[in-house]
Amino acid sequence: MSADVRTSTASDEAIASLLRDWAPAQRWFAHKGVAAHVQRIERTPLDETGVAQLVALTVRSGEAEDAPRTVYSVPISVRPTPDEALAHALIGELPDVDGVRAWIYDGPHDPTFTRSLLTLVASGEGAGSRAFGVHGHSAHGGLPVPAAARTKVLSGEQSNTSIVVSADEGETPLIAKVFRVLSAGDNPDVVVQTALADAGCGRVPRPSGWVDGQWTDAQGGRAVGHFVHVTEFLAGSEDAWRVATAAVAQGRDFSPEARELGRATAEVHAVLAVELPTETATPDRLGALADGLLERVAWACTAVPQLRDVAEAARARVDAVRHVTHAPALQRVHGDYHLGQVLHSATRGWVLLDFEGEPLRPLAERSVPDLALRDVAGMLRSFDYAASTVPDPGGWGEACREAFLAGYTEVVGADPRAGDQAVLLAALELDKALYEVVYEARNRPDWLRIPLDAVHRLLQTASTDPS
Repeated sequence: MSADVRTSTASDEAIASLLRDWAPAQRWFAHKGVAAHVQRIERTPLDETGVAQLVALTVRSGEAEDAPRTVYSVPISVRPTPDEALAHALIGELPDVDGVRAWIYDGPHDPTFTRSLLTLVASGEGAGSRAFGVHGHSAHGGLPVPAAARTKVLSGEQSNTSIVVSADEGETPLIAKVFRVLSAGDNPDVVVQTALADAGCGRVPRPSGWVDGQWTDAQGGRAVGHFVHVTEFLAGSEDAWRVATAAVAQGRDFSPEARELGRATAEVHAVLAVELPTETATPDRLGALADGLLERVAWACTAVPQLRDVAEAARARVDAVRHVTHAPALQRVHGDYHLGQVLHSATRGWVLLDFEGEPLRPLAERSVPDLALRDVAGMLRSFDYAASTVPDPGGWGEACREAFLAGYTEVVGADPRAGDQAVLLAALELDKALYEVVYEARNRPDWLRIPLDAVHRLLQTASTDPS
């Protein structure tokens, strides 16, 4: 990644140079494999010591001046002496940062940074300026910040960074999610989870607060949005993917758990339909949905030659959406729903996480009301993936599918397998499988058979379905 940095001080330029070399190796950096250029850096301390700092890094992908730009949130800690406990998080050493020699560390790994962040949330105070600054907010009736702040960064995340904040006995541990890509507007993860918690829904972690603020956007204007979301951490819970794949590996029936997961999903959808705005699924909206699904078919069949023999059948299946006459209202949904987005708690049952939606879609699109059946389709595809982790799962996946749909129906009162709902669900499930085919072909070719087999199976089922 080369430097093309518009900075205000030599310290900014030095830090930008370090980040230019360090950022491409991080999992959250989205410009891998392309010529990326640092165009702008903005930074501000979060407290009076100046150790904890927040950086907004604007990166241009490609050589052209009008190439797409992304603004990353990069927390750092700036220390006057090295810290052996943070050696694994060292970004680099600089001879002069704001007048002193400095060691720069990846902020989320430094408890000092996290404590400064939580202080903002608890106090409701701000840091920085009107050009680049942040503000803390405590959730109304939310969880307090623990007095002790023992912290640990979770591994495995790609688009964000999450910090677990341990608590003393009697206090609730928290998790602070740092949004790595800054997008103007309200992040759905904050808006949706807060609405659910305010309505008394126990199917999401309870909120503690969030950090929002303002920065210079990719076009040089002023943007406002969320930086961090802090919620309850459900210690001792297991994610549903681990629970489900353990069950299939043991040859154990997962239907009771899948049925309860269907009920939990429907409960969340029901609350969202009441608490957040909905829209009527007009013929124009359904036509636009069908057009989008047809674009996905064309994209997938072009990208993966193995799909070309099913292109005509796939187009017919998704185009049927425009002829639906009784569609449910459009509402806020999860948007990227699968087994990895759900936890099982011994005391709470199934708890849903990460309401950001598909991370590659623009934030504005992720906040638009959608069909709740899109989440249903996502979970059905996830059961198929879980079943495919063993050579011969038998009917495990199909049993999970039917149990999940039965549980969902018990709550919403309308069976997604019947009438117009079945037409919508089939199109959305096929759409998800086509996306998976392209993803696996590009990233995990050994997994390609899973969604490819699903596409053929879904189209075969559709062709023999009398409805």
